[in-house]
Amino acid sequence: RRSARGGFTDRTETSSNTARKMEIAVGLKKGHVVAKRVMAPRPAQRKGKLGARVKNIRELIRDVVGSAPYEKRLMELLKVGRDKRALKLAKRKLGTHGRGKRKREEMGDLLKRMEKKAKDARA
Repeated sequence: RRSARGGFTDRTETSSNTARKMEIAVGLKKGHVVAKRVMAPRPAQRKGKLGARVKNIRELIRDVVGSAPYEKRLMELLKVGRDKRALKLAKRKLGTHGRGKRKREEMGDLLKRMEKKAKDARA
């Protein structure tokens, strides 16, 4: 039997880890039944995770060097409430929508921290 979408209707829609194998040589669930091995995580699986040391170094560099001119402009746009214009600028400078959104959030957080620091200094 075929369904309207062209696939077989007697297939069970399950994810690969819940599909049980059967002791037969053909079909979707073919193969010898074995227990799933629990493997230790590989070093490659933590690729891209930000470590504490690198985070501290980046914060230190940010404090010493300051912001790039486009980042300063981004913060000015965020101060006056032009979030969409800030995203457009970040997108144009960084190349993709996702990078632009991340940079806008980063600059917004930096702005909030700077304002909180100024408020604490006054009090």
